Amino acid sequence: MANLIRRTQGETPTVLDPFGVMREFMNWDPFAEMAPSLTRSGEAVFSPRFEVKETNSAYVFKTDLPGIEEKDLGITLTGKRLTVSGKRVAERQEEGETFYAYERSYGSFSRSFTLPEGADADHAEADLRNGVLTITVPKLPEHQPKRISLKGLGEKVKGILGTKEKGAA
Repeated sequence: MANLIRRTQGETPTVLDPFGVMREFMNWDPFAEMAPSLTRSGEAVFSPRFEVKETNSAYVFKTDLPGIEEKDLGITLTGKRLTVSGKRVAERQEEGETFYAYERSYGSFSRSFTLPEGADADHAEADLRNGVLTITVPKLPEHQPKRISLKGLGEKVKGILGTKEKGAA
């Protein structure tokens, strides 16, 4: 019963997929149409998306900030709270210009992240290069992973293999 066929007089049969209808309904966002009216001046709100990853030695935050100058960007680290804020200023519209599409977003933004235990806030670094902001917060040495070797077990295995090889010769 994957498809239902609806037949009416004088029309060709219409196939209804109940699962497709449900998928469409589940992806519906009731607030999407209201979003533009929630902004101050009718333009889309600028909210950069972040990529946050953990490496063996640091926590790395990356985001694309095209068109944002260093003077319009603020990065603060208070306790365990990293906050990135800034603004992208709209270009001036000259008289007589006609826009056929206006899809770029402008405005102020602020994003905050709570750093985990073991982050070394005193040695954090930020770099804005080619419109990409990279913030690196190193881990304290005692919170970095340490490799534990299996020397004792390895020597036992070598000893067992070494005795078998001598007995076989």
